[in-house]
Amino acid sequence: MLIRSWDRGSEAEWRAFLAGRDFGVLAANGAGEDAWPVLVPTHFLLDTEREEILLHLAAPNPLFTAVAADPRVTLMVTDDYAFIPGYWRPGQTPTSHYTAVQFECEAQVVNDAAGKAEILNRQLAHFQPEAVEPRVAPGAEPFGPRLSGIRGLRLTVRRVRAKFKYDDKVPVEQQLAQAERLAERAAPGDAGARAQLLRRNAARGGCPLPAAD
Repeated sequence: MLIRSWDRGSEAEWRAFLAGRDFGVLAANGAGEDAWPVLVPTHFLLDTEREEILLHLAAPNPLFTAVAADPRVTLMVTDDYAFIPGYWRPGQTPTSHYTAVQFECEAQVVNDAAGKAEILNRQLAHFQPEAVEPRVAPGAEPFGPRLSGIRGLRLTVRRVRAKFKYDDKVPVEQQLAQAERLAERAAPGDAGARAQLLRRNAARGGCPLPAAD
């Protein structure tokens, strides 16, 4: 992912962006010379204290074969995206606005029942805190006997790369004009892209964020 100096996101920005976002695409190098990269859409749990990511997949998932050959993986989360027509950018070409966060990680496969149960219980506590019982315990109903059908993944984060692509390099007036056009068009994703554009602009000392309606 190419990150220009004006697109680079800070740690505070990407952590704020990920609050409430826990679904991405996990990529691994294919095993063998003729293999394609393996991409898996998945929910995940980011542990900000341990700087690790936890998830589980079905045991036959081809990603495990790829990880056995090369444990280096990348998890990517993308959102707040919108297409920007060329006529919204005087004298320039069309472009895309988006936020993308990449976690470059080293993957460890978790095969033991206790380890898989721990991952599942932590995921349950995150994704359905209103109903975490019954907990997963090896061998115990209702979930324990099904642990053989999954494998866990523990991803140690080695580097985080964050890109907030919202035309930070163009004059403030052009950015604000784009924000108004996004509000008028109101297509899926436009509201999120507009909010990011205005937030980045205000953080750089541009025009303040508009008051909420």
